[in-house]
Amino acid sequence: MERKVGTTSRGIRCPIIREGDDLAKIVVDSVLDAAASEGFSLNDRDVVAVTESVVARAQGNYAHIDAIAKDVRNKLGGETVGVIFPILSRNRFAICLRGIAKGAKKIVLMLSYPSDEVGNELVSLDQLDAAGVNPYSDVLTEEKYRQLFGENRHPFTMVDYVQYYGDLIRECGAEAEIIFANNPRVILNYTKNILTCDIHSRVRTKRILRENGAETVCGLDDILNASVDGSGYNEKFGLLGSNKSTEDKIKLFPKECTDLVMDIQKRFLDATGKHIEVMVYGDGAFKDPVGKIWELADPSVSVANTPGLEGTPNELKLKYLADNDFADLSGEALKQAIEQRIREKGDVAGTMASQGTTPRRLTDLIGSLCDLTSGSGDKGTPIILVQGYFDNYTM
Repeated sequence: MERKVGTTSRGIRCPIIREGDDLAKIVVDSVLDAAASEGFSLNDRDVVAVTESVVARAQGNYAHIDAIAKDVRNKLGGETVGVIFPILSRNRFAICLRGIAKGAKKIVLMLSYPSDEVGNELVSLDQLDAAGVNPYSDVLTEEKYRQLFGENRHPFTMVDYVQYYGDLIRECGAEAEIIFANNPRVILNYTKNILTCDIHSRVRTKRILRENGAETVCGLDDILNASVDGSGYNEKFGLLGSNKSTEDKIKLFPKECTDLVMDIQKRFLDATGKHIEVMVYGDGAFKDPVGKIWELADPSVSVANTPGLEGTPNELKLKYLADNDFADLSGEALKQAIEQRIREKGDVAGTMASQGTTPRRLTDLIGSLCDLTSGSGDKGTPIILVQGYFDNYTM
């Protein structure tokens, strides 16, 4: 019988992961138990994905805010530090800011506007238009910001982040000065020691600051990129990808975990005879159309993956074929013609028949699907099984 189902994505429940757990065994056992319980089987090129959060938890990759403070003090001097372009997040950045503030006497906090890097708005574009403010050139003090725009609360969290971040800095014993600008050079009018907190534009920001007279430039990826007094760390990403664990402790992005995905793949092969692709995923790469927020607060979607997930899709656009190459066909003749074209397609990159297919990396696409499936709340499914992703209309 002809298959009627294409790609499926299942959230797989597993035990609560603790530090030191054998995560590879838990992942394989949980997927096999789910298959037995729900009556499905595994196939070659199925994808099993594990959220980065439980990987970091199993690794015990945690750090106290005092470790952040010590690293900031050692690397940036402990006096006046410019902290620029942070995202507006209680979970992602506020806990880091507590440690940063404890490592300096004064924080000059420079917020991008009208929104942060991932789309959280401080003010709307309409408000900027009404006030006659040009965000590309105008620098606002906190006083000027309040005069023009008053109090602006985040539409989902209802937090006034300007007030929240300022209070947080002062509560940690540092003086706080808040400005609003989008040109990284502006911070050099206040201090030459800068911690840039942007995620995906950090390399460019660091370059601009160094070329324009900064004395010390660090990114979040340079803080806790090595252990401080036995703390957790991430050699590649530092504080990037971290989030709140407790009021004074963060969970960092997982350390190198290529060995983990390869181990899981081998265990599945030994247990089932099937070649399963495996990845550890972070935030998905998608945008909320209502809140205008990009989900991608992690430095990458794929923390680690097996080699079979490298590359981009090689797909034809069915509607293009139906509307153009085979516009005179219908019914079974159309179906057979399209199937034949798919079987013979070869590498279709750059062809008209591939236009409109998603030209992104497989890991970004699959990781986004997994992130949407697992959610970030109480679903209890940190493992995702994706089946049929590499199938096409002929399979």
